Amino acid sequence: MARERRDEQLSLFPIAAGAAAPRAPAAAVGPAAVSDEVRALGRRLPSAVRLGTSSWSFPGWAGLVYDREVTVARLARDGLAAYAQHPLLRTVGVDRTYYAPIAAADFAAYAAAVPDDFRFLVKAPELCTLARFPHHERYGAQRGERNARWLDAGFATEMFCDPLREGLGDKAGVVVFQFPPQRLVELGGAEPFAERLYAFLAELPRALVYAVELRNAELLTDTYGEALAAARACHCVNVHPHMPPPDAQADLFDGPAAPALVVRWMLGHGFAYEEARQRYAPFDRLVDEDPASRGQIAELCRRSAARGRPAYVTINNKAEGSAPISVVALTREILNVVG
Repeated sequence: MARERRDEQLSLFPIAAGAAAPRAPAAAVGPAAVSDEVRALGRRLPSAVRLGTSSWSFPGWAGLVYDREVTVARLARDGLAAYAQHPLLRTVGVDRTYYAPIAAADFAAYAAAVPDDFRFLVKAPELCTLARFPHHERYGAQRGERNARWLDAGFATEMFCDPLREGLGDKAGVVVFQFPPQRLVELGGAEPFAERLYAFLAELPRALVYAVELRNAELLTDTYGEALAAARACHCVNVHPHMPPPDAQADLFDGPAAPALVVRWMLGHGFAYEEARQRYAPFDRLVDEDPASRGQIAELCRRSAARGRPAYVTINNKAEGSAPISVVALTREILNVVG
């Protein structure tokens, strides 16, 4: 899964000195034609509600988002501008930053590809959120070791937040700190974790909106909610088999101090990521619809819009089978339109 996500969003690297001259550029990736209904939905959707997908580099989205099928690498490089022309896609997730920080120039390239009113939902590096490195080969000699950068605000600011602010500017929507499933003892226990999380968030630059995504349900404590409120950060409501339903998460942690509603609709129906990927590829149709999650997310969006507060929702292909089609279905649900 990690390799798949890294490959979905590639950097634009210069051609090395002495390399062969490139071929003439291929025709630009264009947006797919969309129906009058989808355009009308886009006009009706409140401007504060930003829907999008977890990434954009999927050849199976030909005819849904893109005008033709091209490679993953080509879409990673050139697809974002076409993606951002879809009437309902007003945000997108940037996942590659979870695996390693990227330069301000890379963020600036993303910003240059989208309209002024587009916003990004960017995952912070896992170096900020892993208390101990997993026993996985990709961590090399650090496997099983404690992570000295865990909840290190200075590192997060210098290596991630500052380049993001410089590169994205006003197009920076939300920074998500995703905490993967971890043994509670590694985090110091639920209450000490919440206290340390507050200290971390309070030291970050104030110009950005921060959200915290958990995959350990036992961390959803009153102290965690108090830490978020005190730091003016958001709980990232996430649809995942390890977590309570989205409305239950929001009822606990989507308080008046939260600067935005942030939702990531990741995975449903009890599948593991690889199982869902194999079941749903090439992600061009809905396979396992999840009307319960859709209805709950729609209600959260309506509630947020009524409060005049921005809402960010990104959807993974592995939620129902095709993220762009899920976006259309969710928009209909928000607007109470019968599809």
